[in-house]
Amino acid sequence: MRRVLSLWDSSVGKKIVMAVTGLILILFVLGHAFGNLKVYQGREAFNHYAEGLRAFGAPLLAPSQALWLVRIVLIVSVVLHIWAGVQLNLRSRAMRPRAYRKYQHLEFAFASRTMFWGGLLIFAFVTYHLLDFTFGPANPSFVRSDPYHNFVASFQVPWIAGAYILAMIPLGFHLYHGFWSMLQTLGANNPRYNVYRRPTALVLAWAIFLVNISFPLAVQLGFVR
Repeated sequence: MRRVLSLWDSSVGKKIVMAVTGLILILFVLGHAFGNLKVYQGREAFNHYAEGLRAFGAPLLAPSQALWLVRIVLIVSVVLHIWAGVQLNLRSRAMRPRAYRKYQHLEFAFASRTMFWGGLLIFAFVTYHLLDFTFGPANPSFVRSDPYHNFVASFQVPWIAGAYILAMIPLGFHLYHGFWSMLQTLGANNPRYNVYRRPTALVLAWAIFLVNISFPLAVQLGFVR
């Protein structure tokens, strides 16, 4: 236990925690985005997909039990990810009281500089997203047994659709730099493959961004109704 606490107290340990929890969250974002593509197959397919998530693990597990286990893992991952990120940011500021006069012009310089504030914006977006689609108070016309209806009802409101699209911008930057940084932290550092890390991170970020913004656009344009 003492070794675990000692590792957590170090900057390296916090970066490892951020990398592992980041990987868990990236896998969730991928699964969530591409699972939502079911909406293009219509109400029945989308609602069947949502019901399948609740029934996953049956008959060994009760309805929604597996889903709540996944949610617990995600909640713990989010808390640890934010906690480690905030502590690393504060530690970095304490060691560097004066801001750099000049930033290095790297491809992902902007993504790197906005990781902290972008992460806070993503957290705010996820909180609203849960209140909208999962729990219902923020949804214009929430029906617990009809996720397709909730999806369309929310994205039919122009400002909600616009806010969702805007929220995908910091998410894209976060994924771009975060995926590259995760590989670096977890030791995926080979001169033969390093050249592919940033392009892979860029493709991942663009794929998630385009898939996610397609949902509010499809509803606003009338392709999903």
